[in-house]
Amino acid sequence: MDHLLCGKRCDTKNKGSPKTIRRSVALSRQLVAEVSALAPPELRQNLNRLVTVALREFANQQRARAFEEAMAQMAIDPAIRSECAAISREFSITEADGLPVRDTQTSLKDD
Repeated sequence: MDHLLCGKRCDTKNKGSPKTIRRSVALSRQLVAEVSALAPPELRQNLNRLVTVALREFANQQRARAFEEAMAQMAIDPAIRSECAAISREFSITEADGLPVRDTQTSLKDD
């Protein structure tokens, strides 16, 4: 019978992982005071929410930085540059978007 009760109790743990996790973090008073002073009023008294917002911003900054680094690497890759140039040449005919192509020197004189 003990096994049955344990099976029922343990079964609730296997229903899925919770959406939040709890962690204990030690923060210096000075850091908390500084961040609280800089935080928007709605976050100053809610340290959990402030930490959550800060972590989301950190994650977003890291993703943006990784994306920028990847773009910079692609920009200097000769194979990618060659492919982009080929695509640009192939689609250059569509740049006028159906409008008659005007010579820029002639259009400047006309204006």
